Amino acid sequence: MLTTHQAFLNWSGKNPDREFLLQPVQGVFNVITYREAEDQVRRMAAALFGLGLAPGDKVAILGKNSAEWVLADLAIAMAGMVSVPIYPTANADTVSYILGHSEASAVFVGKLDDPDTVGKAIPQTLPSIAFPYPTAECQYQWQDLINNAEAIAAPNEPQEEDVMTILYTSGSTGRPKGVVISYRAFVYSCNATRKTIGFEEQGRTFSYLPLAHIVERGCVVGPSIFAGTRIYFNESLKSFQHDMKTARPTGFVSVPRLWVKFQSSVHSQIPPRKLRILLAIPIVGRLVARKIRNNLGLKYCDVCSSGSAPISPHTLQWYHKIGVDIGEGWGMSETSGLSCGNFPFQSNRLGTIGVPLEGTELQISEEGELLIRSPGLFTAYYKQPELTQEAFTDDGFFRTGDKANWDEKSKAYKITGRVKDIFKSAKGKYIAPLPIESRLSSNPLFEQVCVIGSGLPAPIAVVVLSDAAQHLPKSSVEESFLATLVDTNAHLESHERISNFFIAKEEWTTENGLLTPTLKVKRDEIEARYLSAISQGFSDKIAWEE
Repeated sequence: MLTTHQAFLNWSGKNPDREFLLQPVQGVFNVITYREAEDQVRRMAAALFGLGLAPGDKVAILGKNSAEWVLADLAIAMAGMVSVPIYPTANADTVSYILGHSEASAVFVGKLDDPDTVGKAIPQTLPSIAFPYPTAECQYQWQDLINNAEAIAAPNEPQEEDVMTILYTSGSTGRPKGVVISYRAFVYSCNATRKTIGFEEQGRTFSYLPLAHIVERGCVVGPSIFAGTRIYFNESLKSFQHDMKTARPTGFVSVPRLWVKFQSSVHSQIPPRKLRILLAIPIVGRLVARKIRNNLGLKYCDVCSSGSAPISPHTLQWYHKIGVDIGEGWGMSETSGLSCGNFPFQSNRLGTIGVPLEGTELQISEEGELLIRSPGLFTAYYKQPELTQEAFTDDGFFRTGDKANWDEKSKAYKITGRVKDIFKSAKGKYIAPLPIESRLSSNPLFEQVCVIGSGLPAPIAVVVLSDAAQHLPKSSVEESFLATLVDTNAHLESHERISNFFIAKEEWTTENGLLTPTLKVKRDEIEARYLSAISQGFSDKIAWEE
């Protein structure tokens, strides 16, 4: 078994002067070769020992994506220590909890939106190392430690079942859980993903989703290291489009929220109706589609994928029409990343999660819950043995919490919602919100949608308008929404039918607490935010938040 850091050293030995990591700083991409990266990683591993740490100690990484994030992760593994990634958007309370619960012995700190607040959550007794960017005040500086350390000669050679990392799930409720991932699980996941999606030595990936999330670490950066693929980074939100076009990714992974954002940006420039007409004209349509792909930075992209949360089939069909085929993937922190996917892409599988990766088994329980058994499964929930035991069946399948079915027509699995998301209306009928939200999302004027209705006479759809809708007259928006309401309800059972739309005035973000760090909707928080206004009842089918 070749681990991530051993695969990295293998590439460094073969191609020491090849580009490995490309980090933009003030608009210019700094290139780090394999030789330079190996020197920094070996020195940082030695520096961790110099701070008094020992093999098996936990080391946290708190910060946005950067070349140093990846180098720190490799150094931690090379020293035989355990990495504990923390979302850069986590609040001070969450940071404090994870550092304490994981028993972290040190923490790397990188770029943060609110470094002063988050920095106060780091105990002064805990050694803190600042990446070379403006960030919270730390005891040590990345470059100083590297300059003053001698490179270690013998990197750690772990056993398959040794703990590599502990991933704290973002969660929509309660405290995050520590998902313990072994070297065996992570290596299996990275290599299975590499083979399934097709990472290549001459390829380019673009790293911008949080590296604390398994999608980015296990489906982008990890497979890239095994394949020898160049890894480009994003400097900031403002420079995203420039950095993306510079990177020219050959493979691109995103999440539904951002795919919808990209679609909305196109619609803000070309209204949906006009775009449909243009795409229907043979030669003009191809030129328009090519220009859109180029503007999105996907000109050289061979493989596009979406993960982390369900994506509407209507969104996938829209991209398919402009020549961007997005394979939907499914996986969890507990499965070390991608476990099932529509790869290679098949258009008849749009709206499904495809089929399992080689070596992974899926089953559907009598209750309709998706079960998985795989070499990529996690070892345990850290310090929660009872929760770990409850998560598995007697024959070793993990209970995912996702509702699913097998679609015989496409020969693929389809996610129909989360077990815990199903709610009961005032009529005593159970309602699964995800299929309803998926159908509503066919309207390009919807930016975000969440169907709620626990204890209400009928479900209500809370909606955030897209950029395109923001520029339309109120009457046009309402006319479009009413048409969508009629069309959607025609496909639903009587107890599932939407009674009203409630249009929220504020976008749902991680900052206002309505999205998780992985950009999933926090249903409980949205219900709490809007239920009092909704409970007053509506005289019209569409209500606008005051």
